Amino acid sequence: MAFLKDELSGFVPTETATEIQGLVARGSTVLRLGKTIPMTTEKKKVPMLTDGPGAYWVGEGERIQTSKATWIFPELTAKKLAVIIPVTREKLEDATVDVFEELKPVIAEAFYTAIDAAALFGTASPFAKNVFAVAEAAENVIVDGTNKSLDLDVSDTMAIVEINCDVNGFAAHYGIKNALRKLRDNNGNALYVPDTDTDKMYSEPIEFSRNNAWDKSKAELIAGDWDKLLVGVKDDIEYEILKEATLQNTLDADGKPLSLAEQDMVAIKATMRIAVLPIKDDAFAVLVPAEYNAGTAGDDNSGDEEGTV
Repeated sequence: MAFLKDELSGFVPTETATEIQGLVARGSTVLRLGKTIPMTTEKKKVPMLTDGPGAYWVGEGERIQTSKATWIFPELTAKKLAVIIPVTREKLEDATVDVFEELKPVIAEAFYTAIDAAALFGTASPFAKNVFAVAEAAENVIVDGTNKSLDLDVSDTMAIVEINCDVNGFAAHYGIKNALRKLRDNNGNALYVPDTDTDKMYSEPIEFSRNNAWDKSKAELIAGDWDKLLVGVKDDIEYEILKEATLQNTLDADGKPLSLAEQDMVAIKATMRIAVLPIKDDAFAVLVPAEYNAGTAGDDNSGDEEGTV
């Protein structure tokens, strides 16, 4: 049996890494709605058909016409996302697989929170684009309260996307659920339908951000063709044991940064690689709060190569 003290860096055991990625996929709004692309290298070009070949009516003996399909090849670039978890030094004496089994929920939550925040709003993001920013740049915005009821505002948000695409889902924050539950059509039927698997609005799935990733100052709800959001995921998760570091963003009870050496602790740094790319700017529209100020998209985008949570 391998112990953490003997394996101070490497890959998280395969089965555990797979389970962590499963928790990330279930917890992330972006991964549940977007188009997930497996990646084995840092970069990957994804062929996408934008204009398919046409079909033609053919008379007897006539030559069949042909048309040209149009392809694009957007390139995904995976960026490193890291989480650092302080633990007691005694953890070094535990089996490697047992340590990561215990830390699975913590690692997964840190990862999916950071992924959603970066992909949806560009918060601390290394990526050039995010969903809110492309929708705002395309002026695909409806202000909450434009109509007399929320359902009509949502319908107008959908209508913007439907000029060029088909809405196949929504992302929203939990705070809007009460307003959605109260919506009724003219016959008294609920417009928002909670389900054991996937909640629905206007017969399309709606995913609620179940973490602190959602920026309520920018959006109440996002409607979109989520097939136009590519999310690349590399299979492996790496880790490294830190023994001497001072964790500037982790404060002790005295308000000072946590010093691993001084406090006889260690920290586990886990990293995974993710790529995010909206490939069609007008595929998304945003229902923004009444106090929305235009031009704020991407303010939190750091442009760093590595995101750390």
